[in-house]
Amino acid sequence: MLSKRMVGLCKSNRVRSAIQLYVSMEVAGVDPTPHACNSLISSLCRNGSVDKALKVFDKMKERRRTTCHTYSLVLKEIARVRGFDFTMEMFADWEGEEMVRRRFDAVVYNTMMSICGEVNRWVETERMWRSLNPELAFKAYIEMVKSGMIPTENTAQAVVGACTKEGKWELALSVYESMLGFELKPNEVIYNALINSLGKAGEVRSAFKLFDCMRSSGYTPNAYTWNALIVALNREKRYGDALRLFNSVEKQMNLHLYNSALVSCQKLGLWDRSLQLLWKMEVSRLSVSTASYNLAISTCEAARKPRIALEVYERMVHKNCIPDTFTYMSLIRACIWGSLLSEALELLDGMCLQGKVVMAKKLYSRMRESGMKADGKTRAMMLQNLTKH
Repeated sequence: MLSKRMVGLCKSNRVRSAIQLYVSMEVAGVDPTPHACNSLISSLCRNGSVDKALKVFDKMKERRRTTCHTYSLVLKEIARVRGFDFTMEMFADWEGEEMVRRRFDAVVYNTMMSICGEVNRWVETERMWRSLNPELAFKAYIEMVKSGMIPTENTAQAVVGACTKEGKWELALSVYESMLGFELKPNEVIYNALINSLGKAGEVRSAFKLFDCMRSSGYTPNAYTWNALIVALNREKRYGDALRLFNSVEKQMNLHLYNSALVSCQKLGLWDRSLQLLWKMEVSRLSVSTASYNLAISTCEAARKPRIALEVYERMVHKNCIPDTFTYMSLIRACIWGSLLSEALELLDGMCLQGKVVMAKKLYSRMRESGMKADGKTRAMMLQNLTKH
């Protein structure tokens, strides 16, 4: 009842009476409702009593009675009276408090971003968009549109980036469609981010549809675009199509494109094509990674070419590229299939010497199950490491 009376006093602009009622409730140990306190803060700010309004806000915050509306209200009023820098500093302090940050909703962020926009502080605006989780970024974007604000290209790009970063391609696509509704022209970054996100999600048709829109908008696809499309085709198990697309754009190659093509080769068991790509990478002086060699070795394993897999491994070591657990796993599996006992034992010894004992034990057990017998040196090394682990 007292809270309702306070709201009524604030609506009729009887600020002095409202603050007296608030004080008397405090003395009596009665907590006004958040709605009543919000009304009082708004009324005090309208009448120029910002310091008193902040005292009421601090009390609410101390008692964890603040709402999203409270923060949005205080931000607007402080920005109007104290200016952008003071407001930004206060907001940053709030964000640093986990309990406070959890109470923020899309409206709070949208309020702060609107304040940034009013003084053309777009760097801060974009930072906030990117810091939000995808759902909250999307909600803030929708709130902004509902309030009648027309998003800028930078804003839309930041929201798309926040959504695609977490794989929320549906939200990102909705932002893209809203841009078209506002007659905004999506830029190359937005197209690439969307195509990449759709490709990873296996939405191949949508990815290629956007690719067509990108080209019709006058943008030239780059290596990032082509890689996103090849990844999309691989996700849909269209490995042959992925390789054909790779072959058509081979002049724009980078490490990611080669690796995506190596994945296609692996799935199709094209060990000879896989080696061709690997040699081309070396000749083009790209920094060939362990992952690239692993893909080629794995392709040789799948194609039942253990000796060629070992040759790739030797070349890898010669190029000072450090093998990892996946390298050894693939090689030893290939050796087991090809009954290359001495080579498998040599690899096991190398794993133990490098401290990869747990994986070596698993592969050693697999060797024994397949009927391959270790020599005395390897048995001794494995027993020694078994006692340590």
